[in-house]
Amino acid sequence: MLKMGAHIIDNKRQKVVFRVFAAGRNKVSLILNKGDQVQVLPMIQEGPSVYMKEAEGQGLNLLYKFRLDGEGDFPDPYSNFQPFGVHGYSQVIDHTVYTWRDRDWKGRNLNELIIMEIHVGTFTPEGTFRAAVEKLDYLSDLGITAVEVMPVAQTPGRWNWGYDGVNLFSVNHNYGTPDDLKYLVDRCHQKGLAVILDVVYNHFGPEGNYLPVYGPVFTHKHQTPWGAAVNYDDDGSQFVREMVLENVRYWLDEFHFDGLRLDAVHAIKDDSNPHILQEISLTVEDLAAKLGRKLFVMAESDENNVELISPIKDDGYGMDAQWMDDFHHVIHTALTGEDKGYYMDYGRFSDFEKVYKNYLYTGQYSRYWKKKRGTDGLQRPGSQFVACIQNHDQVGNRAYGDRLSALVKLPYLKAAAGLLFFSAYLPLLFMGEEYGEEKPFLFFTDYQDPALQKAVSQGRKEEFKDFGWSQVPDPQDPNTFFLSKPTPQDCWSGQNHCMLRFYRDLIKLRVSHPVLKKLNKEALEVKADPIGKLIKIIRSDSNQKLIGLFNLGVEKVILEEKPGRQIFNSEWRIYGGREEGDSLELLPGQMLILESWLF
Repeated sequence: MLKMGAHIIDNKRQKVVFRVFAAGRNKVSLILNKGDQVQVLPMIQEGPSVYMKEAEGQGLNLLYKFRLDGEGDFPDPYSNFQPFGVHGYSQVIDHTVYTWRDRDWKGRNLNELIIMEIHVGTFTPEGTFRAAVEKLDYLSDLGITAVEVMPVAQTPGRWNWGYDGVNLFSVNHNYGTPDDLKYLVDRCHQKGLAVILDVVYNHFGPEGNYLPVYGPVFTHKHQTPWGAAVNYDDDGSQFVREMVLENVRYWLDEFHFDGLRLDAVHAIKDDSNPHILQEISLTVEDLAAKLGRKLFVMAESDENNVELISPIKDDGYGMDAQWMDDFHHVIHTALTGEDKGYYMDYGRFSDFEKVYKNYLYTGQYSRYWKKKRGTDGLQRPGSQFVACIQNHDQVGNRAYGDRLSALVKLPYLKAAAGLLFFSAYLPLLFMGEEYGEEKPFLFFTDYQDPALQKAVSQGRKEEFKDFGWSQVPDPQDPNTFFLSKPTPQDCWSGQNHCMLRFYRDLIKLRVSHPVLKKLNKEALEVKADPIGKLIKIIRSDSNQKLIGLFNLGVEKVILEEKPGRQIFNSEWRIYGGREEGDSLELLPGQMLILESWLF
């Protein structure tokens, strides 16, 4: 298969080959920006809709665009770097320059993952890849084993969540260079951290999206929340399919990422065989064998579709894991009592008994979606479900970006964390959660197009008008971005430090205790008392069991007897609590973990 984009084929002779797919074009030219002059080089048609040109002796860090039939000059759809943004010139990148130091890295097993999701632009005051490296020791000490990075493809303006990317292969220049990103991944591996990249294949951003000038990128055969679907199964779909599969290989091979998280796969529409998701799974599997290290792919979907994580041989899509919204929603509604939007489908205390082993919705009617929702995932292992109590969507898509720490009191915040880590699922934390950050994480954009600026500001207000929230933070206001940066550690309160100790010790228990470290849903029982708001979770092994007690009510619970030896208590004073030793009282919001032996 011909390799698209710009590639250096001879460093000594400064020889670069440029190749582009341009459907229906009769004339395509390479435009080289030489600073004080622009050079126009006609390209040769190399195959159906494929044009090629070699440049020699003109340097390696060339700035270039493609000119299509006199229609205009456009960035390379395979651009590896857009130093001047989505509308600017693409830059040739030499991927052989960076010296990797992770040669002994073989990856991590899926069931070992304790994931921290970060947004590079807000994770540190500087908002860069290099600055993020300085926090890796902090993550390692906390017990994190995998960092999930929100999308880093180029987006418009100075800041963005990342889901408005228009250059799939281009590292966002606001965060640094491609080598800076490699350095971040490299340093993660040296510290034992796997790195997951969030990628978006269900839509492309609205500003700087020049992909349609190159070929039939969209199809009206399907519709999505963003309009016409990305073309995976209509006429000319091979252009998009090959681009996406090459993008998968690019991030995992060239940048050494350990896995990809595919955004909103329910909006990836494909009636062809094989489905593009199956091809992605097979591509990752083949690449893992070739590279000799563990690679994985995760899916985000709100449909509770077990086919996503079922093997391809069983007519599934072969994804390694899937985000599980139901788990979050059950805990969130129990703690906050919220019942608006999709939360209207939750709020029953008995839901805890099902959601620890399966999706909550496995085919039942959803009031919110106004249709039956979900399939049965009971037979899939716990290691295939990513669970959380906070993530960028569930926080940032709230009108005011309020975190759980701003909605519930400290004892219940700790209980929520306990409910997560006592599960047999893969736990995911959102940056700042581990110390109880109360500053919001808001939805922010920096569109340059005046029409888009107005549309996103007005659209955000419309989105939440039914909730009675009229003064919604404007995504285009720079202050919305700066408010979303977490509190520097030297400004933390005593409660923040207590919360960090709590998370650190809870994670240590999770990864070290023989019962908890095994993600065995079968050896798990849940009893939820809707009257006393008490949840009892039993995790067991061959000769040992752990009992987790969680009081989500407002009254204390008196235990008739202790069913085991206390090994963890959220109300110990080192965690900002009110107790020193054992007690038969379970205070409101308190979590207790007891250990006993089976004979």
